[in-house]
Amino acid sequence: MNAYTLSRALAAFALSFSLISGASAQNSAPQPVPIISTIPEPQDRPLPAPMSLHVDATDVDRAIFRVQQNIPVETGKPLILLYPQWLPGKHGPRGALAEMTGLMIRAGGKTLRWTRDPVQVYAFHVDTPEGTTSVDVEFEFTSPIRESEGRIVVTPNMMNVQWEQVALYPAGHFTRAIQVKPSIALPEGWTGVAALDGATITGNRIDYGLTSFETLVDSPMFAGPHYKKWDLGHNVTLNVWADDAKYLAAKPEQIAAHRALVDESLLLFGSKHFDRYEFLLGLTEELGGIGLEHHRSSENTRETDYFIQWDDNMSERGLLPHEFTHSWNGKFRRPATMWTPDYTTPMRDNLLWVYEGQTSFWDLVLGARSGLQSKEMVLAEWAKYAGFYAEQPGRMWRSVEDTTHDPIFAARKPKPFASQSRGEDYYNESSLIWLDADMTIRELSKGTKSLDDFAKAFFGVRDADWGVLTYDFDEVVRTLNAVQPYDWARFLDTKLRQPGQPAPLAGIEKGGYKLVWKEEPNIFDKELMKEGNNLNLAHSLGMMLNKDAIVTSVLWNSPAFKANIVNGAKIIAVNGYAYSKDGLTAAIKAAKDGKTPIRLIVERSKRFAQIDIAYSGGLRYPHLEVTGQGKTAIDRLLSPRRTKP
Repeated sequence: MNAYTLSRALAAFALSFSLISGASAQNSAPQPVPIISTIPEPQDRPLPAPMSLHVDATDVDRAIFRVQQNIPVETGKPLILLYPQWLPGKHGPRGALAEMTGLMIRAGGKTLRWTRDPVQVYAFHVDTPEGTTSVDVEFEFTSPIRESEGRIVVTPNMMNVQWEQVALYPAGHFTRAIQVKPSIALPEGWTGVAALDGATITGNRIDYGLTSFETLVDSPMFAGPHYKKWDLGHNVTLNVWADDAKYLAAKPEQIAAHRALVDESLLLFGSKHFDRYEFLLGLTEELGGIGLEHHRSSENTRETDYFIQWDDNMSERGLLPHEFTHSWNGKFRRPATMWTPDYTTPMRDNLLWVYEGQTSFWDLVLGARSGLQSKEMVLAEWAKYAGFYAEQPGRMWRSVEDTTHDPIFAARKPKPFASQSRGEDYYNESSLIWLDADMTIRELSKGTKSLDDFAKAFFGVRDADWGVLTYDFDEVVRTLNAVQPYDWARFLDTKLRQPGQPAPLAGIEKGGYKLVWKEEPNIFDKELMKEGNNLNLAHSLGMMLNKDAIVTSVLWNSPAFKANIVNGAKIIAVNGYAYSKDGLTAAIKAAKDGKTPIRLIVERSKRFAQIDIAYSGGLRYPHLEVTGQGKTAIDRLLSPRRTKP
């Protein structure tokens, strides 16, 4: 390039740069509008008078709850009403605001203007005239009618009333400082039970005594026409509703197992943090499933054959032990960062591996000790978890503690490759880690101590106190060290807070068992597959199929994954024959010779493809197999503590 050409090129570049710079200088460049919260922080101070709350729950056909409230107004303070958002036991912002409709607020017969807060959309600013002492609030809660709309809480034969869905409360107060007098109208002939005091029944209306808003939200109701109750001792009642009265035919030995659960729990913890406890259990194919803890009650659903097909439902009977344990672990003892003064303050879930994880350990132990579940079923369930975490790839990048945040950002929605992304593994992996802790204590103490001692020292304090006693990581470590000196801080930090750890099998191995693989499913997996009418091939082909041969889960880097099979694909044929469970399992067995391919016809998004899977490992299901002679440490852990009558 000569000097003249170079000069012209530089001039053109300079002009272009100038034009670009000029255009850029003229682009709009906004600055953020500051977010200024006008919602007062909660304070531990009462309202000038109690609220009243009445819920008309008689519109079963349309599943609509009609709400009337009278809420006191503090002189000289703006009125801001809040709808519960962050809910205890749900570990995240699960408030059902989308179903709240028809909000009308009045004072002295006049309709008041309200405005939703544009940042905290669960808050409503109310224009109250000077001198207003209370406001009357009305709205409807239009509960889901179809599963696609959310959990169904009303059917023709049952309802589950969750008070946080049908109530507002004023900002600026701890919920325990807000007094409320609740009442509810139920359909004629229905029986409703909630762990609320002072109930008086007039016709189909129940009026309760004065209580705190915190206690109200913690005391849901089940109701329905087909109802029966059993006294389990120690002021604990098993309340059961069913889609039809025939499903309430419990045998004495079945109720005895539930009674033993209460006995074993009180022996374990050495205290109780309730004056009475109500198991609320719905046996239903229509109401949405739930298992949710409360201080003096729990919300539970199982299928209608819970009693009448007792021998086929052992895998389902861990729910009540789990929720009952929460009265001690989660409700009375709660992580300091998970206790919140109201239902607007966010929770920080880091210690859910204690709150839920140790509860998941105790529910298996108490299931076995009470006889609700056999030792074999409990071992099979631990085998399932051990097998899963032995091969779960997501453990390499994500710690157990990090999964405690899943309830907040994932909201339990399905994931494309859950084995890689992980989910709420703080339940089941933590169960295995607490088993390791128990076995470590037994080993170091030469069998004189166990995690039972931790349970008494940590959860069993302050008998009859049904407030909330908070804790942090350091207190967990101190209590473990008081039971059995050890480097518990490192133990918990390594296994729970650091990714890339070995499979959590140490507790199983210290307890006298080992993880093995067999072609036949263990009894837990077998019952789950029968109940769900599905096929679990997670540890062979690396996928699970529902009753319609649709893939519901694919293990990351498994043979199915490498063959580009994904969730939603449908298996049409196996080795030239129409799909059947037996046909696919037979093909997997035949392929063990290393020569016979597993040839599938797969439909995905209206497209069909032939897929050959080169897999010769056969069917694989996890089992626990005893490694020594005589009674093992795990056998002793699962043995009953009570003296049988």
